[in-house]
Amino acid sequence: MDDTKSNEKMNESPRYVSRLTKDTLALILAGGRGSRLYELTDWRAKPALYFGGKYRIIDFPLSNCINSGIRRVGVLTQYKSHSLLRHLMQGWSHFKKELGEFIEILPASQRYSDDWYQGTADAVYQNMDIIRAENPKYVMILSGDHIYQMDYGDMLAQHVDRGADMTVSCLEVPIEEAAGAFGVISVDEEGRVIAFDEKPEHPTPIPGESGLTLASMGNYIFNTEFLFEQLLKDAGNPDSNSDFGADIIPSIIKSHKVYASPFRDPRTKGRPYWRDVGTLDSYWEANMELVSPQPAFNLYDASWPIWTYQSQLPSAKFLFDDDDRRGIAVDSTVSSGCIVSGAKLRKSLLFSNVRVDSYTDIEESILLPNVTVGQRCKIRKAILDRGCHIPDGSEIGVDHEQDKANGYRVTAKGVVLVTRGMLGQPEGFA
Repeated sequence: MDDTKSNEKMNESPRYVSRLTKDTLALILAGGRGSRLYELTDWRAKPALYFGGKYRIIDFPLSNCINSGIRRVGVLTQYKSHSLLRHLMQGWSHFKKELGEFIEILPASQRYSDDWYQGTADAVYQNMDIIRAENPKYVMILSGDHIYQMDYGDMLAQHVDRGADMTVSCLEVPIEEAAGAFGVISVDEEGRVIAFDEKPEHPTPIPGESGLTLASMGNYIFNTEFLFEQLLKDAGNPDSNSDFGADIIPSIIKSHKVYASPFRDPRTKGRPYWRDVGTLDSYWEANMELVSPQPAFNLYDASWPIWTYQSQLPSAKFLFDDDDRRGIAVDSTVSSGCIVSGAKLRKSLLFSNVRVDSYTDIEESILLPNVTVGQRCKIRKAILDRGCHIPDGSEIGVDHEQDKANGYRVTAKGVVLVTRGMLGQPEGFA
């Protein structure tokens, strides 16, 4: 069924989508390391990484589920998951199973084999008994490490109306941007998937749109019994990598109904906000976007709140009003518990409980929770990891050769990462 007919059907029955979401179990794949973030993920999985002043990346797909009406959610964890588990327990454990809602942690527990999760498909395969016990009609599989706001109910309605076996969520992106970077989907004029290529150098354009291609977001919807059939088949194939993109999708597109569902901005119908933040540069850029006067991503949208856990902290405080010692923040975001004592912040983002001392100047930087910065420091275009104690008089991002000599990591675009280990301070808590 095309989008127009789907919208008509939803308008005829206001509870149409809500019935579908109640029949859906969401599984969020949150076990990835994020190796291109280097030391920033040495002590935490990528979905547990801080973002936007008070959130963690996992909060965005979880909030999308709750706001979409999907309230049965499993979070599949693996790599260095302690900080992620702690966050989920503190901020997402208040749902009541008695009311048909839960957010449940599904760690790699070797239920079906002696191995940890070997791929995205294997991660779901190893939890088949848990899925079966919930008896959902549809299973939604979501990546746990992207930043975006999406109503999954629209995609679910498309899936059902088309009579699809599987639906793949995708983005319309310029061909030059997708080349070598994204899994690319080729579709016919009805949106049915006819090919899937993993990071091709020459992506196939969308029919009628020569400059655009469809890039997979790593989000899928399956009819449950069909999913089980494919997982069992894949598990019995010794040559498979047990990955949805590389193995499952290519094996079913010719014989089953697999459709693409383009993700668009609900207001403009154009390209929506979606960020991978898989590198230090993209992580810095996405956070910096939030401190601009008109950010592309609206965290202040009351109709689509982003839920999280946050400690009960006092309000941020700015101290001193002397000409040479004034606590100010311009084009910046400052979270609860922060004290800016006679320092200047420009285009920067401070997470909770950050302390910045007098005569210090910080620009275009991200300070994660519990960072302290001493007096007379100069910090430019930096990421300071949680708990770093920056000594008095430090300069970071001013001279990149000196940054490298100090053991800091400097990216190709000039972003400087500083962690506790680089400063000779105890590491571990993330």
